[in-house]
Amino acid sequence: MRHYKPNEIEKRSFEIITEEIGDARLDGRIAPIVKRVIHTTADFEYLDNLCFSEQAVEKALEAIRLGTDIVTDTNMALSGINKAALSKAGGKAFCFMADDDVARIAAEQGATRASVSMEKAAGLDKPLIFAIGNAPTALIKLDELIRSRRIEPALIIGVPVGFVNVVESKELIMKSGVPFIVARGRKGGSNVAAAIVNALLYMAYPREDQ
Repeated sequence: MRHYKPNEIEKRSFEIITEEIGDARLDGRIAPIVKRVIHTTADFEYLDNLCFSEQAVEKALEAIRLGTDIVTDTNMALSGINKAALSKAGGKAFCFMADDDVARIAAEQGATRASVSMEKAAGLDKPLIFAIGNAPTALIKLDELIRSRRIEPALIIGVPVGFVNVVESKELIMKSGVPFIVARGRKGGSNVAAAIVNALLYMAYPREDQ
């Protein structure tokens, strides 16, 4: 067993992923995203279940370089996003799930905090990327907000994990007419949402160690 230095581990991990899947299987524009999700999860099924709308990557990179903010549905996803890279063009990341006003409104309306968080995000006066890794109700609310023309996201990353309304909510986003990256089926998670965001950030602003 070879011992790797800390800064070598990620590089070698990506080399192993590339060796196992072969670059020929992946479109070059989505390869960095799919590989980073596999690196995060060690799950090669994401080769088949990650779906991208036409020019989703190109539109997302353009938005990031213009300083677009990112809204997540969990503080776990928020903590996993590389804030230094995001801030290079003035972008910020938000999660409203723990906000007092979100908790109060959710209780009054009998709604989920995730749904109310999306309502609150609609009040931000900036283009937004949504990174949803946990709550299908967030995707359902985003679909409602899109149809009512209250928001027009630069990108929706729809990767909630679970069983109740998870598959259906992802399908809604895929039919919404906005750019998307979706993990079709039941798989996903906050770590996957953050991985996709970071892959896009590293594509927009390549790192010296890449």
